[in-house]
Amino acid sequence: MDSTTLVSIGYDAEKCEFRESGKVFLYFDVSSEEHEAFMAAESKGEYLNKVFKLRGYRYEMVEDHDDPPVLKKRD
Repeated sequence: MDSTTLVSIGYDAEKCEFRESGKVFLYFDVSSEEHEAFMAAESKGEYLNKVFKLRGYRYEMVEDHDDPPVLKKRD
């Protein structure tokens, strides 16, 4: 997928999944038409932030266990 915001997108009849680095957002009750409009958008990140999120879908954020942990340097 060509996006600087999203790593991957998944969709089924129950939920739409957006994966960013370190986070997974699950949006529920997303119609197939909405998913198709999202996939057709020239900028996925812009559509996500300016259209999709404003629709008020119920969502849940979960940790992305597929990404390796990010190690932070101690001071």
